[in-house]
Amino acid sequence: MTSWKDYSLSGPESRRKVEAGLSSGQWYASPIPRKIMKDLMQRRDGPAIRDTLIWFAVLGVLGWLMLQTWGSWWFVPVFYAYAVFYGSCGDSRWHECGHGTAFRTRWMNDAVYHLASFMVFRNGSLWRWSHARHHTDTIIVGRDPEIAVTRPPSFLNMILNVLYLQDASNQLWRMARFTFGAMNGDEKDFVPESERWKCFLEARIQAGILAGVIGLAVWQQSWLPLFFVGLPTFVGAWVDTVLFGYTQHAGLAEDVLDHRLNCRTVYMNPVFRFIYWNMNYHLEHHMFPMVPYHALPRLHEAMRADCPPPYPSLLAAWREILPALWRQIREPHYFVERRLPDAASAGLHAAE
Repeated sequence: MTSWKDYSLSGPESRRKVEAGLSSGQWYASPIPRKIMKDLMQRRDGPAIRDTLIWFAVLGVLGWLMLQTWGSWWFVPVFYAYAVFYGSCGDSRWHECGHGTAFRTRWMNDAVYHLASFMVFRNGSLWRWSHARHHTDTIIVGRDPEIAVTRPPSFLNMILNVLYLQDASNQLWRMARFTFGAMNGDEKDFVPESERWKCFLEARIQAGILAGVIGLAVWQQSWLPLFFVGLPTFVGAWVDTVLFGYTQHAGLAEDVLDHRLNCRTVYMNPVFRFIYWNMNYHLEHHMFPMVPYHALPRLHEAMRADCPPPYPSLLAAWREILPALWRQIREPHYFVERRLPDAASAGLHAAE
């Protein structure tokens, strides 16, 4: 299906957005007292160390249960739970540690970041630059390399990503290209030349580890090693990347300079918030990306009066998203208009 706009980073849309001032534009920011914001931006090791130890403990217990149930039907639900905490927690930890805000200590951020990047087949060195562009030009067509749902949307891709097939195929193909030192034009657009060697080195390390796991499975004549590393990503990453992740921006406005119009905040239960690392407060995260994940609920309260109402549940968000995406198949110009508080002014700087 042909998109109504060119979402590539090297096409005419990119040039048009630069000329229109939408690239690296001036984003709207809710007024928050300086003292409160300074407190919210304080980085701490404690919350992330606690959550990471809990995460590793859950994976350890589930991994032990996988060994005990291997060969029985009990293995299936145990493996599925392991896969969710492996793939979806890996995706959320990749994201927050990539911002460098999860821990106060830099090496802790970097260690968890690269581990989590491997768990979801992402090249951490590349995604630092990709995600920086995503925050600079959020959902600006032709500039943002991380627009998950284009217009018109592809429901086939969404279905494939329930098993992480679309994302994984892209990431593994990128890993293969980078292993041989090949980078395409879109990637070169946001990765400085001086940093590209890091992308290639990381791809070779990741490919070597995956090859080692496959080799171990062949040597043991057992699929079991692949159920610990590799296969869990396909089975469990969708909770974070699709079920949670598509609520971030899907169906909302493109080419605006107000995160209140292109981001959602969705209330979730404590278990979901642990898996997602509070990224359900996504509007808040985009408006003030240097606020650590553990402070996002407090940031939400501080700016709530200046924002559209949050979605009361994950179900409520999807009840809006699915009809919007279905309509965009026929009407690519359609988008969900978020209602701003009366005293607030929308940051619509370009026509849809």
